Amino acid sequence: MRRLLLVSCSVAGLLALLPASGAVAVELPMRKAGLWEMKVLSGGSVPEMTMQQCTDATTDKDMSTAMAPMAKEICSKQDIQKTATGYVTDSVCGISGITVKSRAEITGDFNSAYTVKTSSQSEGGLAGAARDSNSTIEAKWVGACKADQKPGDIIMPGGMKMNVKDMEKMKALIPKK
Repeated sequence: MRRLLLVSCSVAGLLALLPASGAVAVELPMRKAGLWEMKVLSGGSVPEMTMQQCTDATTDKDMSTAMAPMAKEICSKQDIQKTATGYVTDSVCGISGITVKSRAEITGDFNSAYTVKTSSQSEGGLAGAARDSNSTIEAKWVGACKADQKPGDIIMPGGMKMNVKDMEKMKALIPKK
């Protein structure tokens, strides 16, 4: 259950980074090319998780493009607003009978470091009870990608490697509403 909560917090934070759909869409800037370290802090009894992602401008743009249709299918609301200190996103997404309402505040820059603070409320699922959660993603640019990494590679805790370019394949696994 803890891992599911951590994953749902991470997904809410990542969805906050996707472009909003609508007539007047605010787009987040692309991150600086290279290796980014992202620390996910969820508080409470859920341990922090640190991952690294190798990226470039093309991969960041492709990730937004590939994930946007998936987000459009599972999210009934996705708003991004520019603020004096960064961006604020509000979203309502549903998957497998769970509805997640989230708000994320994004501060910093996309060249050296940024922070995504997300608060979310989920309802439904096996337990059926409403659950509130807060998470923070602290991202920092650490330099060039390592020699054995290609843009899109994410190194998860424990050394598991996946590539965001495979996300389109994951779309087929998401149940339709």
